[in-house]
Amino acid sequence: MELATVNVRMDKDTKKEADELFAEMGINMSTAINIFVRQSVRQKKIPFEIFVDKTIISEKNNRRAAFGCLKGKIRVPDDFNEPLEDFGEYTR
Repeated sequence: MELATVNVRMDKDTKKEADELFAEMGINMSTAINIFVRQSVRQKKIPFEIFVDKTIISEKNNRRAAFGCLKGKIRVPDDFNEPLEDFGEYTR
């Protein structure tokens, strides 16, 4: 399998929190992103619900929400971690 490089830019604090979380799970950022992308491709959708709390967005001028304002607003379904079993071989 030929590998490709993907660069992702994110807030430094968010990256630090994610690194710590993924370390607790025994994976790194690259593996976590691979899991996300593989699930997106497999399901042909984002593998969790994304929504915007309408109180965050100014209805008057319908501006886009500020970066990071959705933190804590994304819901992940209860069965989200089930596909991780498929990646056991990949992470070894």
